[in-house]
Amino acid sequence: MPETAPLDLAGDVGELTAALVDIESVSGGERALADAVEAALAPLAHLAVVRDGEAVVARTALGRAERVVIAGHLDTVPLAGNLPSRAEDGLLYGCGTSDMKSGVAVALKLAAGLPAPTRDVTYVFYDCEEIEVARNGLARLGRTRPELLAGDFAVLMEPTGGEIEGGCQGTLRAQVLTTGKRAHSARSWFGENAIHAVAPLLARLNAYEAREPVVDGLTYHEGLNAVGIAGGVAGNVIPDECVVTVNYRFAPDRSLDQARDHVREVFAGHEVRFTDGAPGARPGLTHPVASAFTRAVGGTPRAKLGWTDVALFSALGVPAVNYGPGDPNLAHQRDEYVSLATIADCERRMFAWLGAP
Repeated sequence: MPETAPLDLAGDVGELTAALVDIESVSGGERALADAVEAALAPLAHLAVVRDGEAVVARTALGRAERVVIAGHLDTVPLAGNLPSRAEDGLLYGCGTSDMKSGVAVALKLAAGLPAPTRDVTYVFYDCEEIEVARNGLARLGRTRPELLAGDFAVLMEPTGGEIEGGCQGTLRAQVLTTGKRAHSARSWFGENAIHAVAPLLARLNAYEAREPVVDGLTYHEGLNAVGIAGGVAGNVIPDECVVTVNYRFAPDRSLDQARDHVREVFAGHEVRFTDGAPGARPGLTHPVASAFTRAVGGTPRAKLGWTDVALFSALGVPAVNYGPGDPNLAHQRDEYVSLATIADCERRMFAWLGAP
């Protein structure tokens, strides 16, 4: 394997993004990139750098009245023939350009370029965000080194198109069962078809009216949808069970337990088995630090319609928002790209917030 060139934290943020993209870091394979990030940050006298697995944490210790956390994941989804990166017409193409190595590049520029920020800052670059939460590097730090994530406010550099997205939705998946009685399909009247019994259940979903609650000034749009269906025994058997898998995306004014109760209520009369779930996070825009961030960044904050790691910060008592230069609609695509102008604009706004000279 060729040796990775050192990262240039003093150069152009777009070129730094390209350098990060060109270091392959599919989930579980972040070591080369984590090594490069650690090597770039370790010589900076104003930062204390900690390595935890494939996560790198760098902190200032200036005794400021407030501490903020700026976090970004190092991993990407699997490659799709989209490395190395290439720049064309003001756009940078390549795996992870939008989600979220452009955000990581902005955070690295801040870490190197702000030796005396107006607030103490913790920079967190972590692994395994794109796969199961049990392997998530930020979740691991929250369990084993929560003191490294402590702060008054956090910014997760998820792709948002350069707009602030507050909080995030919660999510859960459940299996809803219909039952029947087996019989030979030639004499179907002796049985009860569990697949046919799904029709009223699907009718409930088609008639479902999703909430659009306002939480801390931001409007969330919920959704309850079937995402899978399974049933059948054999080509000559009337099935006695069918399972519909549903996904509920719920606003952060509901807890995970309240969301489960709601799903049970919608499917009253059916057995409901919950297979996974994660709570959401409130917008986190009411704290004074968040207000200063909003003023510096500008624009009109909107609700995050999806689940992100801001929920992990929320569970630690740290209000957090999503803000990054990438476009969330381009994440994970073969032709993923990011606007170089948007990266530079995001860098400028973050420097303004934290007090660049």
